[in-house]
Amino acid sequence: MEVLDTSIANVALPHIAGSVGATQEEATWVLTSYLVSSAVVLPISGWLQDRFGRKRFYLTCVVIFTVCSMLCGFAPSLGFLIFARILQGIGGGGLAPSEQAILADTFPIEKRGQAFAVYGMAVVVAPAIGPTLGGWITDNFNWHWIFFINIPIGILSFWLSSRMVEDPPALIARRKAARGLKVDFTGLALVASGVGVLEFFLDKGQEKDWFGDPLICTAAIIAAVLLVTFVFWEWNHEDPIVDLRLLKNRNFGTAVFLQFIVGTVLFGSTVLIPQYLQVLLGFTAELAGKALSPAGFVMMVMMFVAGRLLGKMDPRLLVFLGYGITAAGLYNLTRLSLDTSFGTIVEWRMLQVIGLPLAFIPISTLNYVGVPTNKMNQISSLSNFARNLGGSAGTALLTTFLARTAQVHQQQLAANTGPGSYGYQQYTSALSHAAQSHGMQAAQANQFAVGYAYQQMIRQASMLSYKNAFAILAGVIVVLMPLPFIMRLPKKAEKPSPEAAAH
Repeated sequence: MEVLDTSIANVALPHIAGSVGATQEEATWVLTSYLVSSAVVLPISGWLQDRFGRKRFYLTCVVIFTVCSMLCGFAPSLGFLIFARILQGIGGGGLAPSEQAILADTFPIEKRGQAFAVYGMAVVVAPAIGPTLGGWITDNFNWHWIFFINIPIGILSFWLSSRMVEDPPALIARRKAARGLKVDFTGLALVASGVGVLEFFLDKGQEKDWFGDPLICTAAIIAAVLLVTFVFWEWNHEDPIVDLRLLKNRNFGTAVFLQFIVGTVLFGSTVLIPQYLQVLLGFTAELAGKALSPAGFVMMVMMFVAGRLLGKMDPRLLVFLGYGITAAGLYNLTRLSLDTSFGTIVEWRMLQVIGLPLAFIPISTLNYVGVPTNKMNQISSLSNFARNLGGSAGTALLTTFLARTAQVHQQQLAANTGPGSYGYQQYTSALSHAAQSHGMQAAQANQFAVGYAYQQMIRQASMLSYKNAFAILAGVIVVLMPLPFIMRLPKKAEKPSPEAAAH
């Protein structure tokens, strides 16, 4: 349900924006606010489990996630909805790292691989059914119910977890040992406020004309100061909440950067495509969801394929191939037009995601090479943090890019629609005659022709901006294709941990 909530609202954004009187750009806060708040919790979740106990922390996260889902459903305004989504993300951000740790401690080593495979299926299926489920609920009920469906699942999860989950003895011992240590409140405050101000800068920059607005300039400076201070503070702290010194490990540092970019591409494209289908092609929310869902099941199958290939070929080469396929799929989306068929969109979306599992699993495996076993929780937390922050930043930057480039294309197209343009005169004349043949007066028909031509110009300008966005995402992936080869391979005697491969 937590992973589902990162995608279920995508196709409902136009409905949410219309319901609360917000623009499309403002409605993206519904997505980015959740991603940022969960990203704040992710890097500190390992420390919180050690400090307060895994079971207690996990049950608290379930309660927060469930209660705030109810608040999201009852939200009367965009501001209240964003506030509830921030709180929901705080609860949701701590779930995945806790769940993986619970599985690792519950199952013996020989069974962990199977346990994580089943867990991974749930994580992959959620984005697959999210757009379709969200679209169906939005079209047949209303967008409030995409949040209400979390409530019965959350109650069931709390009841089962409270009865079945127990903290292992080693974790209880670590919690007792940590009681004498002071809490790094400074680090907590710096990471929470720094990431929050950074997200405000990214999301409101386009609306406020970026550095032309004093508030945005101030936000940029504050974010930079807070995050730089956070890095220096945590780097030199004896008991850091976020152990940034792990980034000195070549494999882990590279993997974190790659996860950030993958998050940007994955979350960014998941937002762009539904918007394109609904705004430009006139798809319903449910139909847009159906166009995206088959790609999720392709990813689920490719997870197993990537797992099989991992033991048979160089994982760095596997990442290289996965990035290459992903770049080709993204560039292929630049062929989208205003009359692309539903079946074609399904096929192109499936091609776009088919290579992602080939990159995910090897990166997660190489992630752990040379890292002490007592730092596994930090590795998992920071990897998820990088991916989620990349998704949040990618969504904000792509939204800005679309708005800016659409204006540029509109100006370019408008230069060819003046009275001196023969093609424009022919087009409007044909429209006017067609309108008059249906009984419209000449003056009214001419006005209709000009207005219709203007609307088509706006649609074409927007379409071109989407094409540019997909091309840039493909170019970024191509540039990063050689990067995995700087990572070290695990030694022959050092087999990757099952939980590492499954994560």
